[in-house]
Amino acid sequence: MNASTPMPTQEELERQEETLVLSRFDETTAVALGNALVAEASAQAAPVVVNIRTADRTLFHAALPGSAPDNDHWARRKSNIVLRKHQSSMLVGILFEAQGKSVGPDFGFDPLEFAAHGGSFPIRVAGVGVVGAVTVSGLASEDDHAMIVRVLGKML
Repeated sequence: MNASTPMPTQEELERQEETLVLSRFDETTAVALGNALVAEASAQAAPVVVNIRTADRTLFHAALPGSAPDNDHWARRKSNIVLRKHQSSMLVGILFEAQGKSVGPDFGFDPLEFAAHGGSFPIRVAGVGVVGAVTVSGLASEDDHAMIVRVLGKML
């Protein structure tokens, strides 16, 4: 599936992260967000994995028809970069690229554990900061990212 969503700019990504902030986050919120993403993906027949996690716990995971085990690994790698950098995986990728650097030796991130490609977004709580990551994997990076932003925007 080709990306149908234009690549956002660094400024757009930063604005998304500033505005898509939750007032609270717990297991119930994770399930509601996960179910909303599954509904959105199902409506598009998108072959994706949806994953919501904190640094030490998976709160929601769904593999939709057509997704593959590889999508689970991409979701883990993209969410690892979010939990480490507290920025969306797409923004991290854009910032790295602007510096002419990559995940691997330039920053000491194992590329088998970290991926700076679109599709994982920080779960930020007002007055608290980043508490987790919400990830979609299976479409083009821009489309994975856009699905999260759309659904988070509707929830807020």
